[in-house]
Amino acid sequence: MYKAVIFDFDGTVCDTGEGIFNSTRYALQSFGYKIDENEDLSFMIGPPLLIAFQEHYGASAAEAEELVRKYRERYTNIGLYECELYGGIPELFEALKRDGCALAIASSKPKLYIEQLLDKFNIRKYFDSVCGVDFQVDCEPKPQIVARCIEELGVDKSEALIVGDRSYDIEGASANGIDSAGALWGYGTKFEFIESGATFIAEKPEDIEAIALGLYEQTESVNGIYSGRIITVHNDEVMLCNRKTAERECVDHPGGVAVIGITDEDEILLVRQFRYPYKETIYEIPAGKVEKGEDPYDTGIREFKEECGATADEYFSLGEIYPSPGYTNEIIRLWGARGIHFEEQELDDDEFLEIHKMKYDVLMDKIMSGEIKDAKTVAAAFKLKEYLKRNDIS
Repeated sequence: MYKAVIFDFDGTVCDTGEGIFNSTRYALQSFGYKIDENEDLSFMIGPPLLIAFQEHYGASAAEAEELVRKYRERYTNIGLYECELYGGIPELFEALKRDGCALAIASSKPKLYIEQLLDKFNIRKYFDSVCGVDFQVDCEPKPQIVARCIEELGVDKSEALIVGDRSYDIEGASANGIDSAGALWGYGTKFEFIESGATFIAEKPEDIEAIALGLYEQTESVNGIYSGRIITVHNDEVMLCNRKTAERECVDHPGGVAVIGITDEDEILLVRQFRYPYKETIYEIPAGKVEKGEDPYDTGIREFKEECGATADEYFSLGEIYPSPGYTNEIIRLWGARGIHFEEQELDDDEFLEIHKMKYDVLMDKIMSGEIKDAKTVAAAFKLKEYLKRNDIS
């Protein structure tokens, strides 16, 4: 487990691209540079501005300084606020602090700008150290900024993890002998992270907590085994946090939706059908897989109508469940339904089932006795009871 996680800011914590790109164009146009409005300016995120203007636009050192001044003329008052946090970032910080990690920022962005944005998004409270540059010395190398950050945190280098979206962040970590994680949700690419020697590559912010806790499994290769009408099976090689490799057999599934309908008479709608894998006839709530491009909410309404011939005045979410996370990525979305009306069933040609209405107390008795074993039905029944209690619905 890492004791400290150090984040880059632009492109890692916050998507500041709009403000940076607009301010870059403003500066270049002010000095007569010909620019393409559709040009990809992602190279401006990561390195110090002085270096970026010289490397990509051929500006001299003196010209680059003038460009930076003009850039900040707009960025300070407008561009700074043309940004937003990446989804899941506040939740990640909350989780890492709960796990006992110290958090810090190590960025080539001026510290004043960083602190203003931390305050804007109300996330300053999570950080034990904020290391940026000042306006007089704004070309400080990333390895030096990282070293300052480690010193301020007072942790050993082996206990720290750097998270960033560009090669500069990974190289800053390597120069200090620190492990790193490339953030694919930012402006960098997987190839960039591999080439710069990232220890880990994270697809989403939640992955960082798994890495920090020593739980992460990084996909190294995917080997297809079977591709069917509904599922795909593959055998993957993964790298564990201790750098060893292991194999994981996985089943990809498009996901499903299940609906637990409760009538005004406190009866639950169930279907009874033969389930071939278990060679048993079982009770379960109506459910079905999500079709490609279909909204899961629409899936629930469709399946409820097809299997039970029922529609409802109200559908309410009961969350999601992972039915068997050890080998499949299937997600089942659970919905409750009230104000039920009955029409005709619309079963598929290979679908044979009976509709049953069962008092809620009877359903719970059958669940507790083990007569009803279907996981989605068990989960939905308990979730429904808690939902009705919390919303004071009798």
